[in-house]
Amino acid sequence: MSTTIAVLGLGAMGLPMATRLAEKFTVKGFDINPERSALAEGSGVTPASSARDAATGSQVVLLAVRNSVQLEEALYGADGVVEVLQPGAIILLTSTVGIDSVRAVADKLAGHGLHLVDAPISGGPVRAGTGDLLIVVGATDEAFEAAQPVLEHLSSTLERMGPRPGDGQAMKTVNQLLCGVHIAAGAEAMALAGALGLDQEVVLRTLGAGAAASFMLGDRGPRMLQAYDAEGAEVRSRLDIFVKDMGIVGDAARAIGLATPVAAAAEQLYLIGQANGMGASDDSSVIRVVAPKGA
Repeated sequence: MSTTIAVLGLGAMGLPMATRLAEKFTVKGFDINPERSALAEGSGVTPASSARDAATGSQVVLLAVRNSVQLEEALYGADGVVEVLQPGAIILLTSTVGIDSVRAVADKLAGHGLHLVDAPISGGPVRAGTGDLLIVVGATDEAFEAAQPVLEHLSSTLERMGPRPGDGQAMKTVNQLLCGVHIAAGAEAMALAGALGLDQEVVLRTLGAGAAASFMLGDRGPRMLQAYDAEGAEVRSRLDIFVKDMGIVGDAARAIGLATPVAAAAEQLYLIGQANGMGASDDSSVIRVVAPKGA
């Protein structure tokens, strides 16, 4: 039997994932924004009139939601999909929502005979559309085996971190600690370069050739230089996502009594940015928190 996948949430990551999956599977998509559904239809995804419409008859429901509140709403809200899924169906969660939230949801879903595959993603929209994501997974043997063809089509690196939903979230928490710190550190470095009177484009190119290079600096650095333009940097990953993710990092660390002072300092920069109306800006715009007026 061919696999039908419902993709709920056709935002910056959900849409390219749905498009990628439509190359191999039957894909139905739903987003509360009809413009996103129209874009999906042009990419081989069958638009659905509601989340339940998309989930009906699907063996896999891929969720690309913002946080744990949206996760609960997608499953159990007024248009929640749990009621229309057949026992054995897979809920494939690609979002970063926190360890405890996922484990609680997994226990509830098990009571309905449904499997939760905890599979947070990393890589950005372009890589999502080409099947080049890093995906870290927490899932039972049965659930992982059932979801593996879908996961492999989306990923270039697929790592199963453990047998429990929440194990993927744990790994993504570690990942986001480093990403959030790297962006903040890169912003400080580029702000310092500008304040010292250096050509920031030359600085960025030079750093990329040496030991201080990192993926996040190479990816965000050029957009940091655009952050002061009238139109701002292109938004590829919103700043308020790192407010959420660094909050998850802090919560996880406090729960086990581990000090993470560098992560806590980085979190404050994102919080300041959000408080100053930058939540919907690209996360590279955190440089404007460090140096509000630029070089």
